[in-house]
Amino acid sequence: MNYQEVLDFLYTQLPMYQRVGKVAFKKDLTNTLRLSDRLDNPHKKFKSIHIAGTNGKGSTSHMLASVLQSAGYKVGLYTSPHLRSFKERIRVNGQEVKESFVSDFVNNHKESIEEIAPSFFEITVVMAFEYFAKERVDIAVIETGLGGRLDSTNIIRPELSVITSISLDHQDMLGNTLSDIAREKAGIIKQHVPIVVGKLPFEALKEIRIVAKEKRAFLSEPGLKKEHSLQLISDLSPEVLRLNLDTVVRAVGLLNENGIAISESNFRDGIKHVVSKTGLKGRWQTLRDSPLTICDVGHNEEAVSWLMHQIRQIQYNKLHMVWGAVSDKSVEKIFPLLIKDCEYYFCAANVPRAMKVEKLTSTAKEFGLSGKAYHSVDNAYQTALKEASDGDLIFIGGSTFVVAELKDL
Repeated sequence: MNYQEVLDFLYTQLPMYQRVGKVAFKKDLTNTLRLSDRLDNPHKKFKSIHIAGTNGKGSTSHMLASVLQSAGYKVGLYTSPHLRSFKERIRVNGQEVKESFVSDFVNNHKESIEEIAPSFFEITVVMAFEYFAKERVDIAVIETGLGGRLDSTNIIRPELSVITSISLDHQDMLGNTLSDIAREKAGIIKQHVPIVVGKLPFEALKEIRIVAKEKRAFLSEPGLKKEHSLQLISDLSPEVLRLNLDTVVRAVGLLNENGIAISESNFRDGIKHVVSKTGLKGRWQTLRDSPLTICDVGHNEEAVSWLMHQIRQIQYNKLHMVWGAVSDKSVEKIFPLLIKDCEYYFCAANVPRAMKVEKLTSTAKEFGLSGKAYHSVDNAYQTALKEASDGDLIFIGGSTFVVAELKDL
């Protein structure tokens, strides 16, 4: 199979959570361990950092990868989901995985894949680990897909674990309370491996403290002091930088203590060039200055609350919102958070999980949100661009898949 045929195989023959939802989620590490064992356990051939969290794990992963690159390390970065290209998921020093490697990996291991029958995520995780081992990375930053305890990435024993945030999301798989979700994410905490946490609700932090104590893992929590006084320049938006900086600073401190040297100048350079070094997209990203156009992949209650707060800080004449959702998310919990004084352009991304735009629009009306339905993201976005004036603000969000279909990204 050539590269395109391999992608078609991965997308259509294997269960993929991003496309079909819960049915693709396997609460078991057996497949990942079996497939990894067939490849002589590549995850044991490089150092790693493991990052989980309801929100902020993608930005934090990219920030840490950039800082490590600036310190001269060869750095692997595994994240999900991708926005435009499958290759975004697996990077070494910011460079996407080679198409030839993806093709060879699937072709060479097709027999094992057919026998073990892994999900899309399980095979992608092992593919990333094999690539990092082959490329001889010094260290890899590994982002969990969903949860932690039973996430396919959780076969690694990292130098450091990070939990960026905990809030309600994926309750159908992780549990209905913050305590339940915290216990799942705490599953990445390993014996004697230090753990850094971002600002967490007390109910969640309590669970993390219990597991850290059981595992004798040093726990770094946010202090009571004010924001860091570091005067930093970054190609990341100031809003995203502020949100994750304290967690990254403490993570870097612990890496230094554990023999992974990173100087202050390395740190500054890494933070300055996060986007250019790692290719991070879709985090409070400005697409145009006139009219000001911003997109963000945030889609759960905590993320949407933060996004609406950020929008309210901007001076604009009129707000235009291009908005979509997935069918397995409760929009009834999201719609009350959205700004009402706004023109909405409701749309459906081109994935099976996308909520039908007719349902999205009619439910929105019940919550006092007015707008029209568009059957593609591009149609909704292009209409918003035509109708917006220079002093207006356009925001695109509601779903990772909506942002992924933006041609301006």
